[in-house]
Amino acid sequence: MGTGNLGKPLSRHVESARLASLSFRALAPALLMIAGCGAPGEPTPPAPPVPVAITDLAAHQAGDGVELIFTLPSKTVTGDRLASPPAVEIVRGTPKSDGSRDLKTFRVVYTIPGSLVENYVSEGRVKFIDPAAPAETRAHPGGTLLYVLRTRASKKRASGDSNAVSVRVYPVPEPVGKIEGRVTEPAIELSWAVPTRTSGGDPLSGFSGYRIYRGELDPASAEAALADFSKAKWKSPLALLAPSDENSYRDTLFDFGKTYAYIVRSVVLVEGSALESGDSVPLIVAPRDTFAPAAPQNLVAAVLSGTTPGSVLVDLSWSINLETDLAGYRVYRSEQQDAKGVGITPELLLAPAYRDTSVEPGHRYWYSVTAVDRAGNESEAGTAVAVDIRKPSP
Repeated sequence: MGTGNLGKPLSRHVESARLASLSFRALAPALLMIAGCGAPGEPTPPAPPVPVAITDLAAHQAGDGVELIFTLPSKTVTGDRLASPPAVEIVRGTPKSDGSRDLKTFRVVYTIPGSLVENYVSEGRVKFIDPAAPAETRAHPGGTLLYVLRTRASKKRASGDSNAVSVRVYPVPEPVGKIEGRVTEPAIELSWAVPTRTSGGDPLSGFSGYRIYRGELDPASAEAALADFSKAKWKSPLALLAPSDENSYRDTLFDFGKTYAYIVRSVVLVEGSALESGDSVPLIVAPRDTFAPAAPQNLVAAVLSGTTPGSVLVDLSWSINLETDLAGYRVYRSEQQDAKGVGITPELLLAPAYRDTSVEPGHRYWYSVTAVDRAGNESEAGTAVAVDIRKPSP
């Protein structure tokens, strides 16, 4: 009887244990899902991209400003490629008396938005001019400016500082004003007024001459560039064409049919170094060849026997023209003196000679020759020569 009493509680314990096991199995997947969710709260956002620091910053004085030249970073510090060009922050300051950075003077003086950086790219590098006030340069000639750059791909975090550069800034000549231009057949002739003062208004000293720069424009952008030179689209960018001691220059290295932009900068010597003024007012020139070749000279004519019995022809020859753009010659014939007559060469002649086989006995002809260049300009006719075609003897 005691054994029966003990069996009933034991079976109840076994049944409870079995139910607990089933409940745990049912809850296990839910518990695993809860464990997989981690700690409660919002998901952690991805870290903003941080560009690598600029390492090749260089600088020099350019007119009334400092030109900063550097390579724009294309990757982040984690090695990922930047989706778009980052913005560039230009940080400027001055040194202490011992040459170290005066951190209290450093501040962001300009930010180039990422969407506009490409406007300053030339030959694969960014070139940006930070203006320097002429009044400040006049008050502190030779003063030193320090620069570092930072870039941003997001508002939250900037790159590290670039390498630091320092530039001493001096007064420079006032910019040359308007350039006058005249197109002639051998040259584009430039001239401009002589500057007499610095950009700060002091009398000019140390003057050393001029530098002429030229670039080739996309003709479609010429009109926009006249209104706003920053709108110029370059086939080849501005580059030094030549120095000049005079306030004029003849550009003989040009091609008709192209569109050119010219600027002139004055040069002064400061402590043995050449410093340029700011840019002159740009001159845009699209030279067109409207210049005819010289008239052919020394035309001679001879009457010769033809290829058939009794026939004759007129053999013409003249001195060769020396124009480098010569396309050929045209021969004209008239039966009236001092009249040009009609052309008898349907195609341009490449050589200075022609045989006229269409003459008739008993006629007097006057021959003249013109030269034509590749632009289609035709010269005046050279001196005409007369030829008598006699009738054959009976």
